[in-house]
Amino acid sequence: MKKLPESIIISRTDNLGDVMLTLPMTGYIKSIAPTTKVYFLGKSYTRAVIESSKFVDQFIDKESVAQDSTILANLQAQAIVFAAPDKEVAKAAKQARIPLRVGTSHRWYHWLYCNQKVNFTRKQSELHEAQLNFKLFAPLGLLTNPTLEQIKQWYGLEPDPKATPDNDFIRWLSPDRFNLIIHPKSKGSAKEWGLANYTQLVEALPANKFQVLITGIKAEGDLIKQQAPDIFNFPHVHDLTGKLSLPELVALTSKANGFLAGSTGPLHIASAMGIHTLGIYPPIRPMHPGRWQPVGKQAHYLGLDKKCNDCRKSNVCACVRAISVDQVKQTIEGFLNH
Repeated sequence: MKKLPESIIISRTDNLGDVMLTLPMTGYIKSIAPTTKVYFLGKSYTRAVIESSKFVDQFIDKESVAQDSTILANLQAQAIVFAAPDKEVAKAAKQARIPLRVGTSHRWYHWLYCNQKVNFTRKQSELHEAQLNFKLFAPLGLLTNPTLEQIKQWYGLEPDPKATPDNDFIRWLSPDRFNLIIHPKSKGSAKEWGLANYTQLVEALPANKFQVLITGIKAEGDLIKQQAPDIFNFPHVHDLTGKLSLPELVALTSKANGFLAGSTGPLHIASAMGIHTLGIYPPIRPMHPGRWQPVGKQAHYLGLDKKCNDCRKSNVCACVRAISVDQVKQTIEGFLNH
């Protein structure tokens, strides 16, 4: 292994789920070099999750870097790894004269701004997204082929204690039932199981065994109330849509027993926390579970084992809707015994 730089920036400036599956890179670095300073550069809305990782020494806001090119230079970082391509940040990194700038060779602007380029493809790969990120460690002489078992240990998520309003948590969480968070919507990022299915599931879960917490942003909550208002009418269901900041969602998730959703960022937060997690996935590449399944100590997924592209351009996926309420119910009830 080459001598590791004393300070490294991991840059991932896309969505929450992508960021979650990039955090293990920071945990791996700290596992082999605890004194190496690890920065994580991301969008401001992902800040709370990034700063929840004990393996990240400092968050860097992409919007601030775009406005002030001296921010990166002042950090005096020795390396930056672009887990997701970002032309604007790559240009700023070169202007800051960061000595080692690593990116994929498949972006033309990396040939202008990165001095180490790694040739690999994500689109056709059989690897998980979290594993693919490690390919970019090749120029540093670091691990490039981690197992999913290894990755489970490298999130380091520790919720902010200030984001835990005790009275609210006492009210929302049941001490003698399985507290299940259901996150039905995905802001259009995933093929969804459907509100009718979620409503049937909630009705089928025994109220004496389960407490159900419905989460999502306010716009998603409004949509659920319009399209499936009955889901909130069961005595063991609480509507938390629009009521939680991201730090509060992280804190609530850490205290829950289980989490159910499609392929969303909050699902990956739950799996990183080590609670029982169930994701519902389409077989469409590259959305399939082989690429995006939750990775955690108690993470599970359901999806049809077939090759299918019929619903690629549709908002509704027949293969996802074909996963029965009974399948999901049986899987969740199985969590009670573990």
